[in-house]
Amino acid sequence: MRWEGRRESDNVEDRRRSVAGPVIIGGGFGAILMAILIGALGGNPQEVLQQAAPQAAPGQAEAPLDPEEERRGQFAKVVLADTEDVWNELFAKQGLKYREPTLVLFSGQVSSACGMAEAASGPFYCPADSKLYLDTTFFKQLDKQLGAPGDLACAYVIAHEVGHHIQNLMGTTTKMEQARRQMSAADYNQLSVRLELQADFLAGCVLHHAQRTKDIIEPGDVEEALRAATAIGDDTLQRRGGRVVPESFTHGTSVQRLKWFRMGLASGDLAKGDTFAVPADEL
Repeated sequence: MRWEGRRESDNVEDRRRSVAGPVIIGGGFGAILMAILIGALGGNPQEVLQQAAPQAAPGQAEAPLDPEEERRGQFAKVVLADTEDVWNELFAKQGLKYREPTLVLFSGQVSSACGMAEAASGPFYCPADSKLYLDTTFFKQLDKQLGAPGDLACAYVIAHEVGHHIQNLMGTTTKMEQARRQMSAADYNQLSVRLELQADFLAGCVLHHAQRTKDIIEPGDVEEALRAATAIGDDTLQRRGGRVVPESFTHGTSVQRLKWFRMGLASGDLAKGDTFAVPADEL
């Protein structure tokens, strides 16, 4: 992916030099495990994290960043800038003004308006403060543990979280919260899958338009991003743990995630991304 030497976003809080002291997360191993799963899926683990109250306040210390971490941070800022350019353009065409989110880069653990999170939670978006949270070492995890290396794969993850910001701006997140209080956990899981697949579609759309305006994609990049979409399907991740439970899916299968990301990447047409209007058997 061609990203070096391009504009970096100013909407970034880099907290990676602040290393927090030990924090005990309430909820036990089960809450931690669920947060890890949700984060690895590229989604928002806030529902678990809100129930996991910290028992100790973090201390702060300054720590230098190694060159690899510096580079990861620069990359994330460039990708965020690309999403800003695309969404500002698309919103303006609809006569709307885009409210840009903030990206928080952290190391180890971080405090957000959605609760305390650890690096194991993976990247997530918090609608309560309109911020994306990313421990940049996740890029290494995406490569080594999930088998999805490459810059465009990492860009997909960031663009997916920005997709959740778009859903927040359009009121979809609020509707989801209202629905959660009125339906069973199993029914809400099915609704959550649609939310995540739409965020995958929006991620594809952003990369489509970034390619159109900036020619960012190099040979092999698309395959990298498609591998990432496949690697973080509910079924694939659960299979790594030894047991697949379809009724517990909250983000979609690998086939579904690949389908909707690819659709957005190919078309860039936002009108095709209403996953909530699609019959279940067509997701």
